[in-house]
Amino acid sequence: MGALRQALIEEMDRDPAVVLLGQDIEVFGGAYRVTEGLAARYGSRRVRDTPISEAAMIGAAVGAAMTGLRPVVEIQFNDFIACGMDQLCNQAAKIRFMMGGQVAVPMVLRAPCGATGRAAQHSQSLEAWFMHTPGLKVLMPSSPYDAKGLLKSAIRDDNPVVVLEHKMLYGGASPGGKAKTAVDSLGAAYRPAPDEDYLVPLGRAEIKRPGRDLTVVATGLMVHKALAAAAELEKEGISLEVLDPRTLAPLDREAILDSVARTGRAVIASEDVITCGFGSEVAALLADRGLFHLLAPVRRVCVPDTPIPFAPALEQEVIPQVQDILRAVREVLEASA
Repeated sequence: MGALRQALIEEMDRDPAVVLLGQDIEVFGGAYRVTEGLAARYGSRRVRDTPISEAAMIGAAVGAAMTGLRPVVEIQFNDFIACGMDQLCNQAAKIRFMMGGQVAVPMVLRAPCGATGRAAQHSQSLEAWFMHTPGLKVLMPSSPYDAKGLLKSAIRDDNPVVVLEHKMLYGGASPGGKAKTAVDSLGAAYRPAPDEDYLVPLGRAEIKRPGRDLTVVATGLMVHKALAAAAELEKEGISLEVLDPRTLAPLDREAILDSVARTGRAVIASEDVITCGFGSEVAALLADRGLFHLLAPVRRVCVPDTPIPFAPALEQEVIPQVQDILRAVREVLEASA
């Protein structure tokens, strides 16, 4: 969360048009304390609490963006964006197109996603909803470095951008650390965010770990689980390449195709549901344009078509774990043997 806060500070210092809207962001610093201290620094004209109405929050941001501001809206859970889908998907996403480019809508919508023991209405990963809407850009960082650089790029972009932040990644160390890598709770290395000003370009994937035997395309928290799986399989002489799209829309299709062309095999790991999810889009891409590079069928490691349960044991059962990625990788390797 420190990387996100630092990104907001740098952009608000750089551009007085950047303003923050959200529930409890002014007094309490937001549900996850990302905006803590910013109201004291910038005042209530630039960091403003809103009513408990996602439709009002997103609608206000659309109007503010059209008239010269660069609003960043914090939604407490990505599940709640459903209350403002008209404002986001029918208004923000389409206005620039409908007006022939005469008006831009430079707004950012930040929202936590992922399962953390909060049951069916506070635990979903809904990235496919927004990927399905032309006119929206959709980001999902997996490290503090990417979180800071992507958010800064999103704020400077002249289009509406949805930034989905997995709740389990808010504790990643950064910014300010001088180390080039840190280690997460699964033992996987990730990149902290430095203090200096930098941007991560939208629409460009990153290979988090190079490999030769199979490509794992993973998003958000699944990147860390894929890296943990790769470390485990390395002991068996199996080399996984872990690719993080970072931007889901526009998707860096060429990076995915190039990686699978090198490895010949693919597993897709994401925390959204399997039907019509992110994994479906990548699988379709590989069927359309990468079929002749594949040595075995593509496997998806996703949530089954069920609401997220409240009981911890049941949540662990439906959310993909490292062992699920290991099982899928071994099945693909066996199928191509």
